[in-house]
Amino acid sequence: MSDENMQGSRIEAGGDLSRRHFLANTVVAGAGLALGTLSLAACSNDREAATHRGGARTAEGNRTMTTRRLGQLEVSEFGAGAMSISANYGPPADRAQGIRVLREAHERGVTFFDTAEVYGPYTSEDLVGEALAPVRDGVRIASKFGLVSHATGKPGVTDSDPANIRAAVEGSLRRLRTDRIDLYYQHRVDPKVPVEEVAGTVQDLIREGKVLHFGLSEASAATIRRAHAVQPVTAVQTEYSLMERGVERNGVLAACEELGIGFVPWGPVGMGYLTGRMDARTRLDPNTDLRAGFDRFTPANLNANMPIVEALRGFAGKKNAAPAAVALAWLLAQKPWIVPIPGTRNTAHLNENLGGAVLQLTPEDLGELENTISRLTVHGGRMNVMQMQMVDRAA
Repeated sequence: MSDENMQGSRIEAGGDLSRRHFLANTVVAGAGLALGTLSLAACSNDREAATHRGGARTAEGNRTMTTRRLGQLEVSEFGAGAMSISANYGPPADRAQGIRVLREAHERGVTFFDTAEVYGPYTSEDLVGEALAPVRDGVRIASKFGLVSHATGKPGVTDSDPANIRAAVEGSLRRLRTDRIDLYYQHRVDPKVPVEEVAGTVQDLIREGKVLHFGLSEASAATIRRAHAVQPVTAVQTEYSLMERGVERNGVLAACEELGIGFVPWGPVGMGYLTGRMDARTRLDPNTDLRAGFDRFTPANLNANMPIVEALRGFAGKKNAAPAAVALAWLLAQKPWIVPIPGTRNTAHLNENLGGAVLQLTPEDLGELENTISRLTVHGGRMNVMQMQMVDRAA
């Protein structure tokens, strides 16, 4: 979902009013401050047992990108989040640069690309469509509906009325230059529309061949179960990282494991924070960067959370790896059906991300990380109050 390796945009004059409106309304995630635990040795073994070799060679040239399964959908073990190229983590990148980064990711073995109609709005899908058109049959494209009202043209509000979903998919197909969307997520649960009705509408789109798989974003365990009973859910997308581990405690990961659903962490390196490129001096432009309104990105909390970055940086140094690579390798080690989607508009940062695919963390490594990080406190909630109100917490 995000450009995980960006340092953060500096405050600039002016700003795009439509983007500012989106920043006031868009949503990115769930909650959780305390750090939890998983069965580390078992997770590491699971990764080795369940991944499959395939794809292009990575930077080191002697390993290939492995594949994983999200439900019945096979994808590269890392995806590429495209949001930040076009919106929400600073001014949009140059279009040609964005296309180069996405194509480079594909050349390096990434086959799973994530976008949404609300990113921009619309500009991210258009960029992804152009970038991947030459290789469309060799990639899997995920997009999202439900945060743009096509009746009013208003972005940043939940609308999963069946007519709105149908309007959304037609626009997404056109912008993505394709006849099908491989994985179509409900971007946020709409309290006005029963999720069974949403699942039924997507099921109709699957029968029509316009959508191949159904996903949910920021849904509770109870909502996941209700939707899955109507139309099998292929993947659930929620924020998850070394410093944001709410899904370990709220039943979402457990529901995915029980039901055979894949899990796609967005924000896998703390929305850029775990790269080590941000500190108390970082200033984010509220006109173009949605993180500017998040508790965790105030100067005070950027500073208060530095012990987490320092711990990660110290571990990464011992592995001769970038902090981002360690954070991503840690996620891969948790479960074999987890596929992170780090995003970047920068090829150097792409190299750091892909380093996580070749960094094999042993059970001892995972235990060391757990022992160190779990002792530290995460300061600040990850979103503002209004945005958190749009995260599904159905019991």
